[in-house]
Amino acid sequence: MSKARVLLKPSLFTTCLTRATTFFSSVSQLRSISHQMEIDPSDSERYCYDPVLRWNPQVEDYFTKAYGPDHFARISKALTRPSSYSCIRVNTVKTTSDAVIEKLTKILNDSEEGLKLVQPDGSSPVAKCQIPGLDYVVLVNGSGPHRIEYESGLENPPKEVLVSRKCAEAVLRGAQVYVPGVLACTAHVEKGDAVAVCVAMEQPGDEGDWSVNMTRGTTLQDPYYRERSGLYIGMGTAMLSRAGMFRVPHGIAVDLSNRVFRLPSLHNVLEGEIFLQNLPSIIVAHALDPQKGERILDMCAAPGGKTTAIAILMNDEGEIVAADRSHNKVLNVQKLSAEMGLSCITTCKLDALKSVCLPNPPNDSTTIVNSDNSSSMTSHSELSSSEEMTSLASRKSKADKSWEENASTEQPNGGDNVSQADIRKNKGRLKNGRGRTQCQGGRVGKSQGFPPNSFDRVLLDAPCSALGLRPRLFAGLETVISLRDHGRYQRKMLDQAVQLVRVGGILVYSTCTINPSENEAVVRYALDKYRFLSLAPQHPRIGGPGLVGRCEFPDGYIEEWLKPGEEEIVQKFDPSSELDTIGFFIAKFCVGPKD
Repeated sequence: MSKARVLLKPSLFTTCLTRATTFFSSVSQLRSISHQMEIDPSDSERYCYDPVLRWNPQVEDYFTKAYGPDHFARISKALTRPSSYSCIRVNTVKTTSDAVIEKLTKILNDSEEGLKLVQPDGSSPVAKCQIPGLDYVVLVNGSGPHRIEYESGLENPPKEVLVSRKCAEAVLRGAQVYVPGVLACTAHVEKGDAVAVCVAMEQPGDEGDWSVNMTRGTTLQDPYYRERSGLYIGMGTAMLSRAGMFRVPHGIAVDLSNRVFRLPSLHNVLEGEIFLQNLPSIIVAHALDPQKGERILDMCAAPGGKTTAIAILMNDEGEIVAADRSHNKVLNVQKLSAEMGLSCITTCKLDALKSVCLPNPPNDSTTIVNSDNSSSMTSHSELSSSEEMTSLASRKSKADKSWEENASTEQPNGGDNVSQADIRKNKGRLKNGRGRTQCQGGRVGKSQGFPPNSFDRVLLDAPCSALGLRPRLFAGLETVISLRDHGRYQRKMLDQAVQLVRVGGILVYSTCTINPSENEAVVRYALDKYRFLSLAPQHPRIGGPGLVGRCEFPDGYIEEWLKPGEEEIVQKFDPSSELDTIGFFIAKFCVGPKD
């Protein structure tokens, strides 16, 4: 369609609006007409997917200095799009790659969405990874971006459903549009209607904050609202009416049949046999190079993907301690380990900043929970002495008794033997029910740390800013200060990890971010502080080099990165590279004699 724009003189524009008020009584409708006159409705570029990732200006300047303006622009654009394939790790304890390829091919061929993934030459989208040593990894190729015909125009604009950014990011990875993700839609949307799905993005506020500035359930008055330009992710069929989308708590709101990016949804498919995992996360387990019979610590294990990958490389022979400070996340690791039939994984609740403890007296013992929820007594790491365990059990017994009494009598007082803290907990239980720690099968052992030199190998896949994950549609919350703070937090965890690896052992550090403060700067810190650490080669090495040099900030802060020669020993995965992965970083250290 040809573009045309009518320019009206101010007086004529005012006259038009004045006459329009005789037909439209509401202020919102008047604003809608005024806005339509400002924006060319025939502009087909409005109904497309071309988001611009918004950064804090100081962060954007920092990354531009680190990567160069052109390279960082490519990274930013790549982050707004999903990888062109799904990466699947096969559980070789239970099955084989060939068997999984056969099953997945049949599943995709039996579905309409799966048939859309067939390659132009007619070949199957499912194939075995060709990287040496990764023949147990299966790739499912997707496609996109596709141009969607939204039938846009002033006379017949499409009905729209506006979803949250988090919902949109999941949809771009292959998910459907579920009810909780819907924020707003146009009026008179009925079940079965064709609707365009667009994204509600955070907008800057007056005080430097970011928000959507929209109440859930809002009726979209203007289909050409400029903030939605370039943020349309597909066309689909409304599975509920407008009223239903905001009344029911769950279910599919829109069946998205025509997507900008087509990737298979593999949720709950072949559970226990496969695990959907990003390629760099699989490489981390290979970098650690675990051997049968070794004792290994995964310091920040949840959700358990890397933990189970390590266990499979060890053929489930040895001991892996999977730690995380979140109770519920530890339960998730237990569940995944059980689904995959792995018995060498032991889980415990532990803050990574408190991973090291002094050796306990010989008579001290603790309990940590295995993946099959059975308890095992160990002498190296756990709660406290048996006397403290008895005291804890006594207090818990009193609290549980008080909870039962309060539940039946609704008395606020828990008795003379119950502390005020227990009373407050009991009130919460009355309101919310028992916590997951009281649920059947929900026990998690709590660790107080491990003695130095306890492990042959340690993996520190550190919590980070996650600025390498994709698709990502917003990055405005991070500041230069927050990026530095992430790095300081990771250094503290690394200080713990270094102590836990025995002499001659291996330490692997990884993140899923493009932030040099959390990557190269942390490696520089480790090598300068611990002279017995040295960078070690990684196999396979398919990532790119790290950053060499330093960065000086306007406030005078100087950040040191890698030295020449070190950049080729680490692995840095660039989301804009041909590998088409998430942004990721891996460093492997050998531990020499400790002075």
